[in-house]
Amino acid sequence: MTINQNQVAMETRKCMDCGDELRGRADKKFCSDQCRNNYNNRMRRDDNAIVRRVNNVLKNNYRILSSHNAAGKTTLQRDKLTDAGFNFKYFTSILHTKTHNTYYFCYDQGYMELENNFIMLVKKEKGR
Repeated sequence: MTINQNQVAMETRKCMDCGDELRGRADKKFCSDQCRNNYNNRMRRDDNAIVRRVNNVLKNNYRILSSHNAAGKTTLQRDKLTDAGFNFKYFTSILHTKTHNTYYFCYDQGYMELENNFIMLVKKEKGR
């Protein structure tokens, strides 16, 4: 045996998740699919938490808009949405109209801020 072969034989590779000794291919990093999944889930946990928080706010905003806009178009005071827990910082898209109005949408439910603390709720038509 050469020195390089002795070093390889003496090095024991460990699973990146559980630390068990690895057997098999030289490029193997995990002892099982479960360990591979555990490791990757742990590495993405922070990213997933951020996405989960944002999605929860968006779902809540959508639920609030839908519950206050059964007719497809209505006007109400801004406080009604705020009191229900609506977060005006989160939306999925913005629509600027030719008449210079700005609508903020949470999926197909949208709103436009009016004068005197009023909000107009709208529902985006299919195909638009």
